[in-house]
Amino acid sequence: MSIYEPIESTDSHRHLQLRSPVTLEPIGELICANKEDVAAAIATARAAQAAWAATPMKARAAIVERALKIVLARQDEIIDTVVKETGKAHTDAMSMEVFSVADQLCYYAKNAEKFLKPRKRRVHGILGLMKQLRILYKPLGVIGLITPWNGPFVLLMNQATQALLAGNTVVAKGSEVTPYSAKLAEDIFREAGLPEGVLQVLLGDGETGAAIVRGGVDKVSFTGSVATGRNVAEACASQLIPCTLELGGNDAMIVCADADLDRAADGAWVGSCMNTGHYCCGTERIYVVKEVYDEFLRLVLEKGKALRQGPQYGWDEDVGAVFWDRQMAIIEAHVEDARAKGASILLGGRRNPELPGLYYEPTVITDVDNTMDIMILETFGPILCIQKVDSEAEALALANDSEFGLNGNVWTRDKEKGYRLASAIDTGSCSVNDMAVSYGIPAAPFGGRKNSGVGQVNGKKGMRGYCHEMPVVIDRFGGKMQNGYPYSAKSAEGMKKLMNFMWVKTPLGRWLS
Repeated sequence: MSIYEPIESTDSHRHLQLRSPVTLEPIGELICANKEDVAAAIATARAAQAAWAATPMKARAAIVERALKIVLARQDEIIDTVVKETGKAHTDAMSMEVFSVADQLCYYAKNAEKFLKPRKRRVHGILGLMKQLRILYKPLGVIGLITPWNGPFVLLMNQATQALLAGNTVVAKGSEVTPYSAKLAEDIFREAGLPEGVLQVLLGDGETGAAIVRGGVDKVSFTGSVATGRNVAEACASQLIPCTLELGGNDAMIVCADADLDRAADGAWVGSCMNTGHYCCGTERIYVVKEVYDEFLRLVLEKGKALRQGPQYGWDEDVGAVFWDRQMAIIEAHVEDARAKGASILLGGRRNPELPGLYYEPTVITDVDNTMDIMILETFGPILCIQKVDSEAEALALANDSEFGLNGNVWTRDKEKGYRLASAIDTGSCSVNDMAVSYGIPAAPFGGRKNSGVGQVNGKKGMRGYCHEMPVVIDRFGGKMQNGYPYSAKSAEGMKKLMNFMWVKTPLGRWLS
């Protein structure tokens, strides 16, 4: 039974029946925005953008600060909505969808003015004697924002906040799997005083998202699958508009011989199973040096047997439901492929037989290698795949032997060694002695290498990515233009002498640079 399925309609919109991943019972009906709805939303956003861009930054930041207070006041509603649509554990909903959002709202409200303040830049060389350079950060216009089902509230709120503070208007769409969690972002910002038309969150499916991408926006920020990301990139390229793409991952964890194994085992479980493993930066491959492999595995199995799953545990639940039946099919296919190719399933490896919904047991798999789909593709589930290696060098080589590169983590008591190993992994970001936490640190630019994405979001760089960085060159003194018409042999000879003086006869050119 599908989490959403088409139902008959008598109008021009697509209607979908939504179901709970916890019980598989109906939880609502989704009416998808069509092309006409998208066009109207973009036109509204376009009309509202100039006035919003003219709004002083302090006023924009004040709205974001009010949104922060509203998020905290409505946190129970946010958690309940997210859990209803996803089945994730309540603690995951609180940490990802409330705490992280609150932290990001606070950070960007405080720092946006500093990040986007016009800046003077020194002009190098002899031109610096005559010219001034200023850099302005001008909003791009209307941003198309498409976010996925695994972080339905946080991923929309985070990127929308950055785009809005930069002076853009936003037309967004969350996943058809989690539409009302995404819609909360618009409700909260409107309650905070955001003007009409500045942020619109449309309800819809893939066709709705495609209409946004092709609808005449000025930039697209997309988070989702590699296949859809390629389609988005091609559509943006054909329109000559920028995009940022945060796509899939297959992140590696390296456990060194000198690691704190108890902490590393905890990190392996949280890194692999937080949010039911539906986390782009989730750990999917664990490489453990042979000296500590047996003890690490013992600890992992011991801790895994104590994990609790199912809504009956309430706030004590550790690993929630799989959010989407399509993802369940991928998880099952990858595990069965590994089993058929000789992997050992030491824990889990099946749907939870005691629960009616989309629950997959926390799973530990060993004897894995790169002939198996589970080691080379994105599984996005509560699975620990553990491979014994002879050395840290082998672990590093295997970590880099992937078409993905989004995140990773290294475990060692030697922080400098951890830093060196982390730096050598060909990935977008990396953690030492922790699971992937970089997205939760707003100051850290976030983006992937290889098939894991294009561009970076978050922090100063991410916010500036919603702007055109415009240089303005100002003449200092006026008077006759030194390089004006008419050209002459005399002026050319003078230029030759100047170049010879600056860069051959004297160090003046280097000094001025």
